[in-house]
Amino acid sequence: MSNFDILGNVAVVKFSRETKSLEKKNFAKKLMSNHRGVKTVMEKIGKFKGRLRKQSLKYVLGEKTSEALYRENDCVFRFDIKKTYFSPRLSNERREISSMVKKGDVLVMFAGVAPFSIVIARNSKARVFSNEINREANKYGKLNAELNKVKNKVVFLDGDIKRIAWKIKEKFDYIVMPRPQLKDSFLKEAFSLSKKGTRIFYYDFCRMDEIDLIVDKIRNEAKKCRKKIKILKKKTAGEIAPYRARVRVDFMVL
Repeated sequence: MSNFDILGNVAVVKFSRETKSLEKKNFAKKLMSNHRGVKTVMEKIGKFKGRLRKQSLKYVLGEKTSEALYRENDCVFRFDIKKTYFSPRLSNERREISSMVKKGDVLVMFAGVAPFSIVIARNSKARVFSNEINREANKYGKLNAELNKVKNKVVFLDGDIKRIAWKIKEKFDYIVMPRPQLKDSFLKEAFSLSKKGTRIFYYDFCRMDEIDLIVDKIRNEAKKCRKKIKILKKKTAGEIAPYRARVRVDFMVL
């Protein structure tokens, strides 16, 4: 009948179309009973949209708030689920990537409320640059850096990466790109901020059997930018719909 994500004190449920209002409330009551930390249940009525990655939600039961307090990877994050993007399903990705970063400078594009940035900062000696276009997400990102005591290790680069990339003087050792489902790859900007030895973690979306097309796209963009690369790894990072997956391709600039 439904599936759900728990974001600390808030649960977001996707009900089937035929689910009636009373059934939704009964489901919410059961969910809150089984998960004592959940104080609010919201219904997802639309997909994440655009660069700001906002989603349409409707209140179902519990406290009337859309602000969540969520914990993962020994970190805590506060954010408004109506105004900002956050996916608990990327928790393992954040842990895995943070384990591969030891030191140096890291750029996280599409950083949202800064979960990748903060998990990396907490688990490495790196200096992390966190870029996000959504002003509300940036506000929470800075708050989260303080909550996790990494304020001095995270530099916030607010704004559209396409407009500010040329202003950034650093060339990064690592670039993390957990990008939304947009036509633009943003690889041009990533390559402009890379150097020899830069490792890039690039996320995209495709059918389960089309990951090689993503690799081809990366190679073509590298060629346009006159960069030589080496593919290090390709993997699925979660199913987002039947036969469609989020994928991650790791590659190095040579």
